[in-house]
Amino acid sequence: MKLHHVQVSMPRGQEDEARRFYGEALGLHEVQKPPSLVGRGGCWFRAFDGEVVVAEIHLGIDDPFVPAAKAHPGLVCASLGELEATADRITLGGYELSWAERDTFEGYIRFHARDGFGNRVEVMTPLAR
Repeated sequence: MKLHHVQVSMPRGQEDEARRFYGEALGLHEVQKPPSLVGRGGCWFRAFDGEVVVAEIHLGIDDPFVPAAKAHPGLVCASLGELEATADRITLGGYELSWAERDTFEGYIRFHARDGFGNRVEVMTPLAR
């Protein structure tokens, strides 16, 4: 069994904000939703390693919307430089970001951020061996 995607809730009509955080700040690539699902709203994002999909996040409308305070996707960057560049883009985008738990997950350096809707996102990289 493999993980196909993680669903994250968002408020109706806020796709541009989702694109700003998940596309611009996180650096994920937006992909077309299947025609049968387009009418539901939301948007989908993927990360690639070459042509291989390595992460997928589906943002779906939740009505009424309540942000996830603790549940979150955990994304892995290939290097400390990529992790820090991602943190810089998130900060420059005006989003909440915290390094408070930077060294609290053995074998990784990480930060937590909040998307424009208040959902938690974790971004990490393995410690250099």
